[in-house]
Amino acid sequence: MKHVRIGIVGAGQISESCCKGVADHTHGEVVAVADMNSDRLDALCEAYSIGKRYKSHDELFADPEVDAVYIAVPNFLHAPMATQALESGKHVILDKPFALSLNEAESVATAATDNKRLFMLGMNQRFGTEAQTIRQLVIDGVLGDIYHAKARWFRRSGIPKMGTWFCSKEKAGGGCLLDIGVHLLDLALFLMGDFDPVAVSGVTYSTFGHRGLGFGSWGKSDDEGLAFDVDDFASAFIRLRSGVTLTLDVTWACHTAVSNDHDVELYGSEAGASVFPAKLYRADPLRENYSIIDDLKPQPMVDEDRFRHFIDVIRGSAEPL
Repeated sequence: MKHVRIGIVGAGQISESCCKGVADHTHGEVVAVADMNSDRLDALCEAYSIGKRYKSHDELFADPEVDAVYIAVPNFLHAPMATQALESGKHVILDKPFALSLNEAESVATAATDNKRLFMLGMNQRFGTEAQTIRQLVIDGVLGDIYHAKARWFRRSGIPKMGTWFCSKEKAGGGCLLDIGVHLLDLALFLMGDFDPVAVSGVTYSTFGHRGLGFGSWGKSDDEGLAFDVDDFASAFIRLRSGVTLTLDVTWACHTAVSNDHDVELYGSEAGASVFPAKLYRADPLRENYSIIDDLKPQPMVDEDRFRHFIDVIRGSAEPL
């Protein structure tokens, strides 16, 4: 396929990243958007000169001039819409979280295989120079044997828009853990190249949102007056089959010194590393000094954007990250 024509389902704030990413690709174009909210729909299409506007995803999936779709809707619709799009013959890039149950996830995977279409998740933390640089150090064995990792994303006041689906367990499935926690969990496992957990101990808290506190500015979703009944803090201890352990701590709102702090730290037998910014921690060969190396040789990707990468994979010029 020489040119990839993309349709977007959901004209919310996150969809702007798709428009920007695709616009930077010579062989990609956003040609259609579907959203029930006419104001959001018109605003996105006018801002990025998108020609086709649909009120429903059914219409967009039926359009033969759409090759692939980006699905950016409330979480409970992720798996059903992804399955429908794949069965309609479209390649799919889906916003996280993938699904709200294992059965849903398996149905999407089956639809992708049966219809011979590409299915990808937009795990944007994997992309970019910092993550790729640390991943290459791990591949090259610079850190030695990794035995522990710490992943965190702390926001002082970052709960998405009050009264929207983000804060509803029925529609979102969960709060900060499914919103930003999955990003840091995925990044930590990706950096280590290890995705096989055998035990998890965890806890969630809801301390601020139900009191109307801790809300930020993210999101264009409609205020439906929904009650806040999801987590705004989550913590977990994860043990992998390899023996590696991982701690995960994420929060939408809490009393903390820094308004936004997110990172993954890796601890190895020969060195340690952190991602944001990319740093390497190790003793020199003579063990006389300890070095913190922050001028690491960057390891750039061909596509430092999940949507440009999606297009290249469809075109056959890249393997899925």
